[in-house]
Order: sequence, then structure tokens, then C-alpha cells
Amino acid sequence: MKVSQFMLFGIFFIGISSVEAQEKTSLTLNEAINLAWTKSNEVTLANTKVKTKKYELQTTKNNQYPDLKLSGQYQRLANASVNFKLNQNNNTEQLPIVNQLMVGQLNATVPVFSGFKIKNSISAYQNLYEAEMATAAQTKEEIALRVIDYYASLYKAQKTIELLLENQKSAKQRVKDFVALEKNGIIPRNDLLKSKLQASKIQLSLDETNTNLKVINFYLVTLLKLNPDTKLEIREEDFADFQMTNVPKNEVPALENRKDLEAIRFQGKASEANIRIAKGSYYPVIALVGGYTALDLSNVITVQNAMNIGIGLSYDLSAILKNGTLVKLAENRFLEVQSSEAILTDYIKIQVQKAIEDYDLALKQNTVYEEAQQQATENYRIIKDKYDNGLSDTNDLLEADVEQLSSTINKALAKANTIQKYYELLSVTGQLSQTFTISKL
Repeated sequence: MKVSQFMLFGIFFIGISSVEAQEKTSLTLNEAINLAWTKSNEVTLANTKVKTKKYELQTTKNNQYPDLKLSGQYQRLANASVNFKLNQNNNTEQLPIVNQLMVGQLNATVPVFSGFKIKNSISAYQNLYEAEMATAAQTKEEIALRVIDYYASLYKAQKTIELLLENQKSAKQRVKDFVALEKNGIIPRNDLLKSKLQASKIQLSLDETNTNLKVINFYLVTLLKLNPDTKLEIREEDFADFQMTNVPKNEVPALENRKDLEAIRFQGKASEANIRIAKGSYYPVIALVGGYTALDLSNVITVQNAMNIGIGLSYDLSAILKNGTLVKLAENRFLEVQSSEAILTDYIKIQVQKAIEDYDLALKQNTVYEEAQQQATENYRIIKDKYDNGLSDTNDLLEADVEQLSSTINKALAKANTIQKYYELLSVTGQLSQTFTISKL
């Protein structure tokens, strides 16, 4: 019985371990971005808006096709009085009983000319559809960059915790050593307190970084629509030996590839089409009309195969006086779009220049941090040797240890920061989405 209980406990423990293991998930950056493109609310909304514009375009195109209407009536007449005015003879015959009326009609209207409104409406909605697709592509760029920021921040937090834990071990060991030395009267109590204070500071940094890690993890799993309890682990290889190629040097790629700029250009074309639509009200509307009618008035008259065809013409004379305001309104909206495009173009140039400078700075910092880490490591070795030989005090030792830890963390995070700035540069030049491939997850 005891053996069975032990086995059950072991199985239960293995089950718990497997559940905990399942909660930890490793995703490559490409996988994370594809998840965001597939499941994020922002991308879903953008794709829905594209479909809406597509249906609006199709609805507008339907206006160029004939209108075909079928109608019919059946009416029951109660004691209808019939007086044939055409009957000039005093005929004493009993008049027929008229108690029902049936009418069927089929009418067709084919637009011939509408002041080019249909053609220009199709052009306007076609450009609005293209603009919405460009906006959706820009949304994907922004979501990809957000994933990259969370991804890099999560890696930085994980790496910082890893290095702090390593340093915490040596700090705790130093405290134990100092306790023994202080008991033997070799070092003053003040030195022991300083070592404990440093260990406490490391613990505070660990707690703060762990909190940041949890917050960033929650942000990312929420964006990716994963289980809120999922713990993401960033792989070291995603940041090791990363090749940064085709680095933009100016704003030319941005002006060619930015989807938000492309969207506003399509909006400008749609505004031009709206001006032509407004001017189309100055023209008459011409259409071909035709129809078929069948009528039966019981006991009186039957009409069959009554077909008609002709031309319909309508002209809104008031448009000559009123439409000028609508034309000016459409022209002014086009000017607004042009101004918005100019503002966005200047803003893109500023963004690109800043991203280039930030990337160059990250490269320089990466080089400096590598040198600083080597210097800090050598400095700590020298100070430690002096301390062991009584040529340096505790302050120097602890300060050298802090500098070594700081430089080690900076070096570890510098590579990730450089990659992050590289992706930001690709984003502001409209080339970020091209970097990642759509995969089947």
C-alpha cells in the first residue's frame, strides 16, 4: 500500500512538472511576428476594413449595370361601375361585372451617360480600396515592430536576471566570508555591513527586473493571443551572430516603401476623382429605358405583350447654381490630402534620420561596452589581488565588483539593443515586413 502511495505521488509530481514545462514556450522572432499578424486585434481590424472597402468598390461597380425591376398587382374590385365613354350607341345590353384587376410589369433601365459619375465613382473607391490595403500593410509593420520591442525587452530582462543571479551567488559567498572574518576580528563590522548592503541591492535589482519581465511577458502573450499563463523564453541564438544587411543610409527607401505614405497618395487620387464626380452634376443623365406590361381587367380588357423602349433624360437645373459649392468642397479636401502628404513626408525624413543616428550610436556603444567589459574584468582582478594582499580596502573591492557587473550586463544587452535599432531603422524605411516570411504555425 505504501509503495502504491509513493507511485501515485511520483506520478502526480511528474504531472505537475509536465504542466509547468508546457507553460514555458520558446518562440523565434519570426514565429512571434507571424502569430501577431494572424491573431492580433489590430491586424484583424485592418483586414476587416480592407474587406469593407472591397465590398464598397463592388457595390459602386454594380451601378454601371442595368436596373431590372419586376412588379405585379392583383386587386379585388367590389361592384365596380363601368361606363364606356367610347360607346355612342344606346345599347341596352347588360354591362359586364368587373370584380378584379391584374397587372404585371417588367422595367429595365440601362445607364448611358451620367456626367462620368459612375466611372469616377469606381475610380474613387478603387483608390480608397488601395489606400486601405496600404494602411493594413502599415499596421502589420507597426505590429511587427511592437513584437520586436517586446521580444528584445524580454530577452534583456532574462539576460539581466541571469547575470544578477550569478553575481548574487558571489555576493552571498562574500557575505559568508566576511561574517567569518569579522568574528575573527580580521575586518571591521563596517566592511561586513557594506557587503550585506551590496547583496541587498542585488536582490532589489533582481526583484525589479523580475517584475519588468512579468509585465513584458504579459504584454507579449496578450498581443499574440496566447494563454495568459504562458511563460515565454527567448532563445540566445536569435541574438547571436545576427547579420544586419542592407542597412538604409538615407530616406529614399522610406519614400518608396512606406505604406502610410502610399495610403495617403491613394487618398489623394480618390479626392481627385471626387472632384470630377462633383463636376459631373453639371451634365444631364441619359439612360435607355424599356419595359413589358400585361394587364387584365376582368370581363373588360386584356392587354398582352405591351412592350416599350426609349430614352430617358433628366437634368438638375438647380445644380448650375448650387453645385459650385460642392466642387469647391471636393477641391479643398484634395488640398487637405496634399498638405497631409507633405507633412507626413517631412516627418518620415525626420524619423529616418533619427533611426540612422540611433543605429550608429548602438554600434558604437556595442564596441565601447565590449572594451569596457574587458577593462572592468581586469580592474576587478587587480583590485581583488590587492585586497587579498591588504593593499586595497573593501570600498574599492565592492566598487570594482559593481563596475564589473554593470559592464557585463551592458555588453550582454548591447547586441540585442543594436538588433532592435536595426529593425527600427527597417521599420521607418518601410522594409520591416519584407524581412520576415509568413510561416504556417
